[in-house]
Amino acid sequence: MDYLRLGQRIRRQRKLMGLTQKEVAERAGISLPFYGHIERGTRKASLETVVGIANALNVSTDLLLQDSLDIMTRPLSANVDLSEYSRALLTDIAGVLREHDVVRR
Repeated sequence: MDYLRLGQRIRRQRKLMGLTQKEVAERAGISLPFYGHIERGTRKASLETVVGIANALNVSTDLLLQDSLDIMTRPLSANVDLSEYSRALLTDIAGVLREHDVVRR
């Protein structure tokens, strides 16, 4: 799991909602210093903590954890033959679309 990217997505969502770190930490039931570490990616968050933060930010956990699976180790489709570059590019595009809620879940 990429904790730095997880923290970046949490921070971005918090700022979009106009919340302070303290407000999110209180809503999630964790300490402010621990929350700050999570946003910076310097501490690991348990699944319970990630769910608490997602609930505090009113987003789904899949938004926060979207790059946690190493999809590059499995084919996109058995019938699709793409280069590693093309696969990486498509993965990045899908991530951007999810972040902007363009792709409906």
